[in-house]
Amino acid sequence: MVRAMKSEHPPAPAGASLTRLVDIMDRLLGPGGCPWDREQTLDTLRPFLVEETYEVLDALSRRDVAGHCEELGDLLMQIVFHAALRAAEGAFDIDAVVGGISDKLVRRHPHVFGDARGVSTSDQVLAQWEVIKRAEKAAAGGRERILAGVKPAPALARAQKIGSKAGKVGFDWPGWEGSFAKVEEEVGEVAEAIRAGDAAATHHEIGDLLLAVVNVARKVGVDAEQALVDATSRFQRRFEAIEDALSERGRTPATSTLEEMDALWEDVKRREQP
Repeated sequence: MVRAMKSEHPPAPAGASLTRLVDIMDRLLGPGGCPWDREQTLDTLRPFLVEETYEVLDALSRRDVAGHCEELGDLLMQIVFHAALRAAEGAFDIDAVVGGISDKLVRRHPHVFGDARGVSTSDQVLAQWEVIKRAEKAAAGGRERILAGVKPAPALARAQKIGSKAGKVGFDWPGWEGSFAKVEEEVGEVAEAIRAGDAAATHHEIGDLLLAVVNVARKVGVDAEQALVDATSRFQRRFEAIEDALSERGRTPATSTLEEMDALWEDVKRREQP
């Protein structure tokens, strides 16, 4: 019986394959590389970075393990792409990105990588993280602001966190009723701006209306971001049911009336009721 021979080479450490991805990106962006990739800028890549992030989250929500792996790869490609463009500017490269986050993790986990004691719970870890972060900002000469800790995020989620932070220091409408009254006020201001034909004012007032609605959600314990995600999914599901019903009649939405589609919409809603 012939035994399989063991490899003389130990397996590569986790993360070693990142080098291959960096080399591929350099080839794509180099002379004789891909015309499309070579035309991209940091600005043109912004929507792809957002899109790939949401696709990762979508795979997670669907519990699609294979999809999660694939989408993480797509997101990683965007990170490598951004770093390559910055390297071409002489700003930083992928090693600076990896080195920076590695140093930060070590610095902010002194209970693991240093000699800090008395940190044994998640709450203690988070409290220590905030203390270290504030010290880093103070050392850099940064001014500490109440809302500065709210990171860039999807608009509704960020608005909800901003409102919560401001509310904790007393800058808030009283109760959900006060916030709801603000929604009603903003609805009127949106209508006025639209009737006036003022595009800039309409943009401004619709933003104020959205922010007011988010504050109501916060007051009643609703995650505004997830509420909109669910509402959009619900709309898509019901619209596709309308498409199916029309298809059975040999029709499409484009060849149907709004009244006909609205009636089908109400039918779908009724069927969804428990």
